Amino acid sequence: MPKRSKSSERWLQRQRKDYFVRKAQDGGQVSRAHYKLEQIDQRFQLLSARKRVLELGAAPGGWTQYLESKLTRGFLIAVDPLPISRGGRCRAIEGYAGEEDVHAQIEELLADQQLDLVLSDMAPNISGVRAVDQARAMDLADIALQACEDWLRSGGDLAVKAFQGEGLDAWVVALRQRFEQVNMMKPKASRPESREVFVVAKWFKERSSSA
Repeated sequence: MPKRSKSSERWLQRQRKDYFVRKAQDGGQVSRAHYKLEQIDQRFQLLSARKRVLELGAAPGGWTQYLESKLTRGFLIAVDPLPISRGGRCRAIEGYAGEEDVHAQIEELLADQQLDLVLSDMAPNISGVRAVDQARAMDLADIALQACEDWLRSGGDLAVKAFQGEGLDAWVVALRQRFEQVNMMKPKASRPESREVFVVAKWFKERSSSA
């Protein structure tokens, strides 16, 4: 068996010590991400039984598992190019959010219905070049916002994973033009050293007649 690199060993040690990793393993959760969404939901009251929800960047299924436990009378569409651990309440689409084929599949599943909530846990593949990675992260945030423009009902909500850095503040300012209330939070389940934050926008404004 090949010897682990120092960086791999450090990652494994961090995982063993991480409270939320251990809690997820002990509780039968797919990943620590379950607790991030739970904490966001507890603060902002995003979910109820009848909500119609689109989840972008769903794999491996940490959020999906939590969503299925809450959406007992609604429906969930989950999108990711990778396999998603899910139950019978989730309609999964394999592909990248923003692609034409994925867009068409979402349209078909919605069947002219509108969404109550758009969620995005998407993150870029890390290149190690911070400026490049930040630009990619902001592109993913734009994809989530476009999903709102396409399918979110007036009064609906959005929660997006973002990363602190160039472009985020301006994006949040622009978001306030489309939602009545915009907040930013870092759940306790996020790693303290991580730059990730979650932007939560509530009460999507009615589209103008010219839109």
